[in-house]
Amino acid sequence: MAIRSAPKTIAPDSDAGLAPVAALAGVSPSLLAALARLGLERVQDLWFHLPLRYEDRTHVTAIADLRVGERAQVEGVIEAIERGFRYRPQLKVAIGDASRQTLMLRFFHFNRAQAEQLQPGTRVLCYGEVRHGAQGLEMVHPQYQRLSGDDATAVEELLSPIYPTTEGLGQKRLAGVIGKALALLPPAPQLELIPSDLCNEHGLGSLRDALLYVHRPPPDAHLGQLTLGQHPAQQRLAFEELLAQHLSLKRLRAAVRRRQAAVLGGSGSLRERLLDGLPFQLTSAQQRVGAEVARDLAQPQPMLRLVQGDVGSGKTVVAALAALAAVESGYQVALMAPTELLAEQHLHNFRHWLQPLGVEVEWLAGKVTGKARKSALARVAAGAPVVIGTHALMQEGVLFARLGLVIVDEQHRFGVQQRLALRDKGLAGEQVPHQLVLTATPIPRTLAMSAYADLDVSSIDELPPGRTPVQTIAISNARRAEVMNRIHAACGDGRQVYWVCTLIEESEQLRAQAAEVAHAELSAVMTGFRVGLIHGRMKPKEKQAVMDAFKVGELSVLVATTVIEVGVDVPNASLMVIENSERLGLAQLHQLRGRVGRGATASSCVLLYQPPIGQLARERLQVMRETSDGFRIAEKDLQLRGPGEVLGTRQTGQLSFRIADLARDAHLLPAVQQVGAHLLAEHPRQAERLIERWIGGAARYMHA
Repeated sequence: MAIRSAPKTIAPDSDAGLAPVAALAGVSPSLLAALARLGLERVQDLWFHLPLRYEDRTHVTAIADLRVGERAQVEGVIEAIERGFRYRPQLKVAIGDASRQTLMLRFFHFNRAQAEQLQPGTRVLCYGEVRHGAQGLEMVHPQYQRLSGDDATAVEELLSPIYPTTEGLGQKRLAGVIGKALALLPPAPQLELIPSDLCNEHGLGSLRDALLYVHRPPPDAHLGQLTLGQHPAQQRLAFEELLAQHLSLKRLRAAVRRRQAAVLGGSGSLRERLLDGLPFQLTSAQQRVGAEVARDLAQPQPMLRLVQGDVGSGKTVVAALAALAAVESGYQVALMAPTELLAEQHLHNFRHWLQPLGVEVEWLAGKVTGKARKSALARVAAGAPVVIGTHALMQEGVLFARLGLVIVDEQHRFGVQQRLALRDKGLAGEQVPHQLVLTATPIPRTLAMSAYADLDVSSIDELPPGRTPVQTIAISNARRAEVMNRIHAACGDGRQVYWVCTLIEESEQLRAQAAEVAHAELSAVMTGFRVGLIHGRMKPKEKQAVMDAFKVGELSVLVATTVIEVGVDVPNASLMVIENSERLGLAQLHQLRGRVGRGATASSCVLLYQPPIGQLARERLQVMRETSDGFRIAEKDLQLRGPGEVLGTRQTGQLSFRIADLARDAHLLPAVQQVGAHLLAEHPRQAERLIERWIGGAARYMHA
């Protein structure tokens, strides 16, 4: 059995934050393990483990003064109890107070001992959210404690912080250990890592005062301001967190730029032949961005460029031109897309454009198996010039002969480690491949300034000529029959229609079932017209056959799940119906709508919704009706959903902020950039310590 050494006394100085949590008095092995699950290993980790929200338990509210939707603390005497089992076990406890009003406490999870303790005549102090109930106001599963005698109720002196926690670690225990850590905060000058002249210039208050305030807000603190994250103390901490993240990305960029990359240029003959063979002229935006990419590729340092553009703006052609520069220079190109359908669309376009030029395009996806896979792997290892696929490109058995350019489409759908794995396929000593990232989801300026600080950003902000605006309307599902008639009329005029089925559950099987039901319904109504079906559970060959039939006009209506969100181009399709549209985010709705309006005919998008819908869903549908500007939609999407959802944080490991909010704190970013540049140039050691303070172990993600 291992013997744990006695904790040492820690002095509140500049190094106190680096001491292990185990050195704090009273930290048991079980508490240490729970804290480790939260990534809290050093004392300073506890300082910066910030509250999610606050509860006001500094006073007791009379039942007569309670307001629905607010959280409150109430003291009362139990007047009656009732145990019911009609649908499921529940315990109802009615309490009253001096205001002569009654509040119902409702419990669905309880044990016998709990029920026996809550007897009529018992005084209780409870805290919870006030709701409308069948018998007046109620609280469901409030926190409560029994009170003894006639002693005055002891209320909290400060607002109660509610911290992110983990299983087996209650708020009281966590707050206790954070309190011990706060006692070790060093004096303000020793804690501060931003030079005082910069703090004064940008109006930054004391970091020490800010930490103490957010962990221990006084009873007169403005709860509404704290809830919104707008208190000056929270803004001070948000500034430093944004600064740390900005510095880490700038450090990442500098580290990558110190590596070498192949100079990719060539004679330009393949590029000219491709441009001459296209049935359209590049827009001025495509030409500008193409030139920016070409300049990057001609440098001996690796390109790190994000090309963003609205649906249908022509990013794929720009990527193809970059690929030809690599091929002419004798290097291979890997293009990775998140779904097989999108990867197949790239495969179709690249083969259509490049094979007439004598450039072979290899296909490598998860469902390429057996001899076909073995043969494809051999061709890639032998130097196949262009390889297109899904995450299968990153698997261990995939070896490239001379990988010079990595193109990642919709990169926010890939995890950091996945992108690393593909880049590492091209490692050759100090040389790494150039990286070109594409996204059809325009990045709001605030995200581009922060989450993509390691990338140069190019915008294709112009649509090809001949595109017609898509008229968007929102219709209740009660008018479904009218929509069916509209589809029939459009098909009668020789047009084609998408019908998109969505389900809130993350289940491909359920989505497929929903699509099959809609397909049967439309097939019955659309007599004389062929209705196709495509969903994620179909085999790639089946999906491709249906898409090909729709493209050549053999199918009038295509019923699909959201697998057709990106990459599908059928100019004759002029009507899209999105079922249960209230369940989708703005970015996905915009991507789906982008499948129509790709020809010269006026197009429409019908957003079918199932009432009643919430306020957020109503706002999303209103934005879709008002604008087709992808950049404006992206800004609104950031405002409504937050950066984590917009970037797909749960998959990428990026942007897990403790207190900062990019939508709310965008006004801080210009100053963050100025302070960041000064620190990197004049105080690199302090910049490193800032990154370590806020990002710590997560900094391993910064090597993407």
